[in-house]
Amino acid sequence: MPDLDAVVKAYDVRGTVPDQFDESLARALGVAFVQFTNATSVVVAHDMRPSGPGLVSAFQDGATSCGASVVNLGLASTDLLYYASGILNLPGAMFTASHNPAQYNGIKMCTAGARSIGIDSGLAEVRELARAALATNVVGDEGKVTKRNMLADFADHVLSFIDVASLRPLKVVADTANGMGGLVVPAVFDRLNMIDLEIMYGELDGTFPNHPADPIQPANQRDLQARVVSGGFDVGLAFDGDADRVFLVDELGRTMSGSTTTAILAKVFLRRHPGATILYNLISSRSVREVIAENGGTGMRTKNGHSYMKGVMAETGAVFAGEHSGHYYFADNYRADSGLIAALVVLEEMSRTGLPLSKLRESVERYANSGEINTQVKDIAAVIARVAEKYSAYPQDRLDGLTVDCGDWWFNVRPSNTEPLLRLNLEAATREQCDTHVAELLQLITA
Repeated sequence: MPDLDAVVKAYDVRGTVPDQFDESLARALGVAFVQFTNATSVVVAHDMRPSGPGLVSAFQDGATSCGASVVNLGLASTDLLYYASGILNLPGAMFTASHNPAQYNGIKMCTAGARSIGIDSGLAEVRELARAALATNVVGDEGKVTKRNMLADFADHVLSFIDVASLRPLKVVADTANGMGGLVVPAVFDRLNMIDLEIMYGELDGTFPNHPADPIQPANQRDLQARVVSGGFDVGLAFDGDADRVFLVDELGRTMSGSTTTAILAKVFLRRHPGATILYNLISSRSVREVIAENGGTGMRTKNGHSYMKGVMAETGAVFAGEHSGHYYFADNYRADSGLIAALVVLEEMSRTGLPLSKLRESVERYANSGEINTQVKDIAAVIARVAEKYSAYPQDRLDGLTVDCGDWWFNVRPSNTEPLLRLNLEAATREQCDTHVAELLQLITA
């Protein structure tokens, strides 16, 4: 029997195919999803991974065996699935493993209106219902499966976030990493006459023949950075596998952190919604908090994770939220994340100000940061305890992992929710100070 505890993570289902995640488990999860949501109809989609169609077919079999009908979008980005869940007001299941290697697959689930299901908001119940379904053969009234293409509707929705007429001529190159950006990015940008778009690695190929679809890793942005400079592009866009995340590269070939993009977007949304609440995750730069305050907004620091972030947005009425990892959430997008919407709003801001991205970013980049440094350790809890003891003289919190405020520098160490890794993020006033403290933390972590 499949090990559900191994594949049901904090925010989604994820595992290697077929040893951890196979069609029998997908069918059981289809049963469980319908039972949990009590839905008469659900919407499903999958990314370009070779295992996707088979897993979706099995999931559909489980869902229809409970009498539910299924709207199948076929190939889609995760933000397209969220849009469909929102506009159709149906529970949704997106088959993707995001940035993970080719052998992985998984499911991001949401209830009607694109409300995410995490371990504390229903995923634990889905897991137990699936466990029961694996032990029985659920048979009921058969629901029907219909196929629907919502790509054009999604493109219209994305473009509604900007004033298309305000865009100035810009050259943009997007590295879609053989992921779902290869489908959705052209569908949106083909409608923008002022944007000259080039796609890198646009073929949908879940074996990722060019580089991993994980743009937070600097090595996976090198091809894009080189192309931006050699081709004289104004902006580079680096999407992950399911295209819900994006990182931007300026015209000088320098990548922008998720914090910088969050700060730029926060200014835009506070201009549109004066005094609004903006959320940012706890590893975001201090500059995000400062920019929100300077522009009259109410900033709120949260832990990481899309299901948690969307829940806090609903509770607080926040109009926008950003994560250092490249996720950006919009109240008018059913509080769901979309890399495409984020990219377009930045392009609109470049057009409004007349500034190149290298200048637009200057006012919100105020500190030196380490980026996210991942380390494999044998006992994550023990390492975090050792770090906490070492820095016990400084204020600490456990909102997500361990965050320590050392005055003119701070750091966070936390376990990955999807991989067996300890993640370190550190920020300081200067590059020299940042590098020094990173070295001392890594020595402590690996001791």
